Amino acid sequence: MEEIIKEVDKIDEKLRQTALRIHEKPELGFNEYTAVQILTDLLVSEGYTIETNIAGLDTAFIATYTNGEEGPTIGLLAEYDALPNLGHGCGHNLIGTASVGAAIALKNSHKNLPGTIKVIGTPAEEGGGGKIAMADQGVFNDLDVAMMCHPKNKTMVLRGGLACQGLTFKFYGKESHASSAPEEGISALDAMLNSFTAINSLREYFTDEVRIHGIIQNGGEAPNIVPSYCESEFLIRAKDRQSLQVVKEKVVNAVNNSAKGVGAEVKTDEDLVYAERNNNATLAKVFKKHMEFLGSKVSPPPKRGGLGSSDIGNVGEIVPTIHPYFKIGEHVNHTKGFVEDAKSEQGLEGMNKATKSLAMTAYELCVDDKLLTKIKKEFEASKKGGNINDK
Repeated sequence: MEEIIKEVDKIDEKLRQTALRIHEKPELGFNEYTAVQILTDLLVSEGYTIETNIAGLDTAFIATYTNGEEGPTIGLLAEYDALPNLGHGCGHNLIGTASVGAAIALKNSHKNLPGTIKVIGTPAEEGGGGKIAMADQGVFNDLDVAMMCHPKNKTMVLRGGLACQGLTFKFYGKESHASSAPEEGISALDAMLNSFTAINSLREYFTDEVRIHGIIQNGGEAPNIVPSYCESEFLIRAKDRQSLQVVKEKVVNAVNNSAKGVGAEVKTDEDLVYAERNNNATLAKVFKKHMEFLGSKVSPPPKRGGLGSSDIGNVGEIVPTIHPYFKIGEHVNHTKGFVEDAKSEQGLEGMNKATKSLAMTAYELCVDDKLLTKIKKEFEASKKGGNINDK
């Protein structure tokens, strides 16, 4: 463990510059070409072999190192996409860099480490579901465990995540002059606004963890024209896939009836489903031990609310997975304040601890067969018994 800590500190300045370079040029999902080049160049310089265009995605990659010694295959997942009009307001510049740094430190500190280390670059977490497409193509099937670490305003190791899906509603009416011939028009805008009202009326009858939030992408062209086309985008969330399906059916039904009520038509486009998160408690406990050893205060997950969603949930359906958080400041994710935190000194120091903890956790998995067996037994039990995030 001491050797791993030394190796991370040895490359700390290089990792800092990597994270800051990615932060300086934020790129949206599936277009993270510069970030991928920066990360893979660093991995190649440290002896990793690179595969690109994984699962048909231009900005997905796998970097692999093995010395031929038999052992587990550890996946360190990297994210690097940014948010529209905000930049790195979720700190993905730190996520990708931490996983790359952990992989390099492992290789350099333990040349004879049994097993295989893979850094898996996963694009478009912010809405595109890159991991979902990769999971569908079997990218994670050969892993024994998968790990990544996410920045936040507190350090946690067992925070769960909600199942989530994006829905885009496209409303079609009939254009007309709003003053001289309103009777000849059909308002796509009224259909859309009525849909928002109908969805709001459902909220009282959903369970507490359900979240529905929407925006208007297109509300018409001019106030004196009856809008013939409008568009809105929603995210719906629930505790698991099954609950999400129930919520979706009710929301779509409300929208369809709202459009029908004014004589408009509506088309629904559905995004990929982000699965709920199944953290492996045994694996998380090992990570927590290392974060606390490095001086981090680990907070318990929220007892109620406080959950988002991520396509890491889809990976957790395939292989034992953790998605812990490390503190980088006081701001919440997806804000301008968090953009600043993601390049701050506290943010870079937090990344250093996360990098070390990822590497030390991976090391334990490679040398402790009993630990790995326990993790896998828990994973198999969780598949039979459902989500274990609250345990």
